[in-house]
This record gives sequence, C-alpha cells and structure tokens, in this order.
Amino acid sequence: MSLEEKSMLILIAFGEFSVGILGNAFIGLVNFMDWVKNRKIASIDLILMSLAISRICLLCAIVLDCFILVVYPDVYDTNEKMKIIDFFWTLTNYLSVSFATCLSIFYFFKIANFSHPLFLWMKYTIDRVVLWTLLVCLVLSVFISLPVTENLNDNFRLCVKGRKKTNFTWRCGINKDLYASTKVFLNLGTLFPFAVSLLSFLLLILSLWRHTRKMKLNATGHGDPSTEAHVRAMKSVISFLLLFVAYCLAFLIATSSYFMPETELAVIFGELIALIYPSSHSFILILGNNKLRQTSVKVLWKVKYILKGRKS
Repeated sequence: MSLEEKSMLILIAFGEFSVGILGNAFIGLVNFMDWVKNRKIASIDLILMSLAISRICLLCAIVLDCFILVVYPDVYDTNEKMKIIDFFWTLTNYLSVSFATCLSIFYFFKIANFSHPLFLWMKYTIDRVVLWTLLVCLVLSVFISLPVTENLNDNFRLCVKGRKKTNFTWRCGINKDLYASTKVFLNLGTLFPFAVSLLSFLLLILSLWRHTRKMKLNATGHGDPSTEAHVRAMKSVISFLLLFVAYCLAFLIATSSYFMPETELAVIFGELIALIYPSSHSFILILGNNKLRQTSVKVLWKVKYILKGRKS
C-alpha cells in the first residue's frame, strides 16, 4: 500500500476508536461516579460499566493490531508477540459478547411478563447473581482464550497477518480442513452467547405481543411504561445482534484474507468494519437508558454553554 492509503486507513481507524472510547468511557464514568456517590450500584449499572470497560479494551486491541499491521508489520513475524496480541483481542472479544449477553438476559427478566414459576423466581433473584455471573464470564473468557490463542498455529498467523509474501504456496501450507476448523474454534465461544441474546430478543417480542393483546382486551392506551420498556430493551438487543453479525463478518474477512490478492488491505478493511460494533452500540445504550440519556443532555448543554462563553 502507498503512504497515502496507509495514512487514510490509520486516520479512519483512530476516528472510529475515538468515537468508541468517548461513548464507552462516558457510560463507565457516569456509572462509576454514581456508584461512588451512593456507595452502591444497581445491577443494570454494573453490567453497563463492565460492558463499557470490556469494549474500551476491545477497541484498544483492534486499533493496536491495525496500527502494528500498517506501521510495524514485521512484528507479526515474531510468534510470541503475536500470541500476546491475539490473546488480548480474543479475551476482550469474549468478554464484550458475554457482558452484552448478560445485559440482554437482564432486560428480559426485568421487563418481560410471564407467569411460569421458574421465570418468576429468576426474575426476583437475578439482582443477587449479577456480580457472580459477570465474574464467571470473566473466568470462562480467560480459560477459553488461552486454548484458542494456542490453536492459532504459526502458519495460520503468518498467512493471515505476515508481511512476507514470497513463496506463498509453500508458506501457507495449511489444508482447508485445518483452516476451517481453526476458524470454527475461534467463533465457537461467541456462538452460545449470541444464541442466548437472540432467544432473549424473541421472548421479549412474545412478551410484548401478549402484553399488547391484553391491553387491547382491557381497552387500555398504548403508551404505558411496560410497552415503552419492552421497545427500549428490544432496540438495545436487536442493535447488538445486528452489529455483532457485522463484526463477525469483518472478522471473517480478516481471517480469510490470505486467500485474497491484497491480504494486508483485506485485514485492515475487516478491522475497520469490526471497530463499528464496539463504537456505535455504546451510543444506542446511552439513548436507551434514562440516566445516561439525561446526563448526556446535561453534558452537551454545559459544553454548549462553555463554547458560547469563549466566543463572547
């Protein structure tokens, strides 16, 4: 790639990175300050803060990988350094997906209305298990990331991200079955959380449909708090699902890049798409949370007031 192309890609990556850091840092900071002020933290705030921290780390991992690939590509010829980067990215990826799934499950139990005894029991006990659930997600992510990182053998790393492209056929001497199994193993850890989030979304739709039908039978208005809560939760979950699908497709582009003529460009392009997922979803979460939305409006008004004061 030419110097102009590299500069443009780095600029786009850091632009997406800055937006993502701004949104996720805002979520984490608001909830942390509220925790310090009240000396206690609500379950939803703990999940959001954990999710924001994991996504900040994920953004750092993606941008670091993109920056090294463009500016210091020879680093990828050193297996040990590559393992560290791959482990950090894999860990933060699993954490981000797991915490987002916890958020989807929390929305489901707190907002959905079902009369099954098991559902009612979990609805009233979920606040007590949120912290332990997040800790279990952290431990499982670490234990999953270690074998996944080891499973990325030297040939796979060098073919996907390596700089030297001489003797391509000999250098990328891994068969299709091994390559396919490696990619399946990489994505296996995110398949279950994604399926749980999808199930939560479908059950929220079912709960909303039953609630709407009950309202019609009772001749109640449509603008009740329960309906609005259902809609906000569904927006958050469906946006996560759609953005995560785009993220997985970007990852597929990056890991399939050595089949493409411009391998380096394909990896960077995939990573630029991948940055959209942890960056944009934070703003959807801010708009869907009353406390975060109101705080963001106050911050914007203060910034506007300060800017006006400087101009005058």
